[in-house]
Amino acid sequence: MFIRKRRGWEIPESQVTPEHLAFGRRALLAGAAVLAAPIPAGAQEFNPGVRNMRYRPGRDITMERNATTYNNYYEFGTDKGIHRTAERLPLRPWRVKLDGLVDRPREYDIDELIKTMPIEERVYRLRCVEAWSMVVPWNGFPLKALLDAAGPQSGAKYLRFETAALPGVMPGLRQSWYPWPYVEGCTIEEAANDLSFMVVGAYGKPLLPQNGAPLRIHQPWKYGFKAGKSLVRITLTAERPKSFWEAIQPQEYGFWANINPEVAHPRWSQASERVLGTGERVPTQLFNGYGEFVADLYTGLQRERLWA
Repeated sequence: MFIRKRRGWEIPESQVTPEHLAFGRRALLAGAAVLAAPIPAGAQEFNPGVRNMRYRPGRDITMERNATTYNNYYEFGTDKGIHRTAERLPLRPWRVKLDGLVDRPREYDIDELIKTMPIEERVYRLRCVEAWSMVVPWNGFPLKALLDAAGPQSGAKYLRFETAALPGVMPGLRQSWYPWPYVEGCTIEEAANDLSFMVVGAYGKPLLPQNGAPLRIHQPWKYGFKAGKSLVRITLTAERPKSFWEAIQPQEYGFWANINPEVAHPRWSQASERVLGTGERVPTQLFNGYGEFVADLYTGLQRERLWA
């Protein structure tokens, strides 16, 4: 007899909102929002894509107002309420350089990039190293699609992600003790994994500045600080990049940052997390519940400090 064991990230098919209701409600809400808020750059022609039902978070989606007003973005300040300051970030024109060990280096206009990529919606969990979490319907494209366009060379082992540094609109850059610009990285194998997602929108709309507009990366099995925001450069390299927080405090924040409830941060437990918007505390899952998709990436790396 075949016995199917339900995974932690799954929900019953019966709980999935029918597509015609979900998109009908979205259109109604979008119409109402236009009366109350300015239209973000690129919104009139924004394509949110169709939801990819392979990835189900097993939790309710976080209310949009919570996900867009509780943010870490040190370039704009160290508190969570930086969304109003982040509104100053000019989102157009915006260019993203793709370079390094690739056959086809290129500098993309962000709108041109979006038009050439296979846009879809994915509902992913986000787990912060500070032990809070949320669930967001992100709009974007697989990072693998960008790799295929670039043509990685045989010596390319890592990707380095660089965030914009604009002193005129980012007051946090005045804190000169930080190693600006914000840099993150991953291995090329992690980048090619289907879960790795380049985000250009959320909740069916263009991404807001406080959430990393106009382009960020999200790898849901890693702590949130690995998600570089407002990217201006992606470089394929043979050398492992030193990430922003790794440079500041290597004893607390390492290169890998895979989620593991059994490995505590030096100053707090990672065994549970606070769900943003409800305040509920729930158990943290290994790889944030995505182990089926990513655990094999780390075979043979027993000596690496994978969880820092």
